[in-house]
Amino acid sequence: MSVTLVIGASENPDRYAYKAVKLLRAYQQEVIAYGNRAGKIDEVEIQTEWDANWTPDTVTLYINSKIQEQFVDRIIALNPRRVIFNPGTENPSFEKLLEKNGVEVEEACTLVMLSTGQY
Repeated sequence: MSVTLVIGASENPDRYAYKAVKLLRAYQQEVIAYGNRAGKIDEVEIQTEWDANWTPDTVTLYINSKIQEQFVDRIIALNPRRVIFNPGTENPSFEKLLEKNGVEVEEACTLVMLSTGQY
């Protein structure tokens, strides 16, 4: 089973990252939730410490381009197959860098992709 790393996870049910974790689990996807505050979304613990040994197939972003700066090297080092830039997270310079490193880039909505069978 492939693993999805959700960056920007939150216990706030109004946040799209929260909804993404819930929907990924509903679709039987393994999830690593990473956020700046510890907590839980159902059975998924929100990690606050970065683990360089994570092996995600997909990274889905729920953080703005300014915050992304601190994650560029870390995400590339994880060597995911793809990174999804959800609405509002688009970052052309980071996207180009990912593509240069062989990572597939999608400007899309994880929730819509799951709901329409495109995930």
